[in-house]
Amino acid sequence: MYTIPPNYLTQPNTRPDFWVNSVNDVNHFLDTQIQKGKAQTIGTSAGNRPIRAVFYGHPRQGKGTTTFSGSLGFRDISKYLGPDANHKVYLGMSAVHGGEFEGIVGSVNLLSVLETGTDLSGAPWPEITHAANDLDRIIIIPIVNPDGRARVPISQLTYREDDYSVFQYFNTGAWTNGEQIGWPTCKEFIPLDFDQTSFPGGYPNDNGVNIQHDDFFANPQPETQTLFELTAQERPDLILSMHTGAPLNNYHTRMYSPFIEPTLMSTWENLYRRVHTQLTKAGLQATADPTIEADPSQQPLSVFNLDSALNLHCGALTTIVESPCPGYAAKSQDGSLAPHTPQDILTAQLLCHRECMAHLIETGGRIQWTT
Repeated sequence: MYTIPPNYLTQPNTRPDFWVNSVNDVNHFLDTQIQKGKAQTIGTSAGNRPIRAVFYGHPRQGKGTTTFSGSLGFRDISKYLGPDANHKVYLGMSAVHGGEFEGIVGSVNLLSVLETGTDLSGAPWPEITHAANDLDRIIIIPIVNPDGRARVPISQLTYREDDYSVFQYFNTGAWTNGEQIGWPTCKEFIPLDFDQTSFPGGYPNDNGVNIQHDDFFANPQPETQTLFELTAQERPDLILSMHTGAPLNNYHTRMYSPFIEPTLMSTWENLYRRVHTQLTKAGLQATADPTIEADPSQQPLSVFNLDSALNLHCGALTTIVESPCPGYAAKSQDGSLAPHTPQDILTAQLLCHRECMAHLIETGGRIQWTT
């Protein structure tokens, strides 16, 4: 259907058992391995593919007496959250961009931990298991954009050292003349006219819309509308959105500063310090010094995007983590190449979820963050 350079389609001869990220493999996992949680279809993509989520615990019961905005004006968020405002609700999601496999791998392995106590490599994560008992509700969406994921015909890139082009191709696509669309040009054309491309990449859904930069208020895409409806119902405290796009001059897992309510930024800064301290201790940052790696002031403020819209829609502290990719190595801060193995990626993914869950439990959630 698409004219993809044949050498882009090569994959490693062996793939770790935990590296699960295709639409079919994820659906098979949800259909066969989810016992403690409940797998549900929460919506349908622009291309008529199911958007699936797994739920643990109990949802908030009842409704508040006002809107989220009204509760801010009244200076009492509980009037929006409802009678069980003290409940702690965690939402993790991945693959807003379909060619970004790493977050899907993290989500599936997180589900494995929630189901069995171990990830798909067999490693235990007892802190996550304990967190599941302390959180009132956990919701995991492994593939937000199944259209984009289904369009990308591979599951793991072959390592090409510092060659970023194949990863970029599978995400942002190429014009009919073969020239890669690239970043940030991909954001100049929303919706993307597929007739002008030889391959549209995994960023957009089948309507050509990169939902990270959707028309949120006037004409939201079905994937965005699904998230709006879910978050209005569940009213999560914290949403962690996993992407692949670590900075090329500091090629390590990074949490990005979100464009959200100013009142939540001190909470986000504490979360950033926590996550990056643990990433540093695990040897997954540029240096071994947490005072450098866990300094939130080094992160510039993000632009308005899906995470901003979700925050303003339901009040959740919403933040992005950008992961490296094992298919190439960009530069570390000292100028050296920084390759990451699939195991490195898995560890960083689960560590981020673990620390975000623990932060939510220990700090009390939205009801406490604005008191």
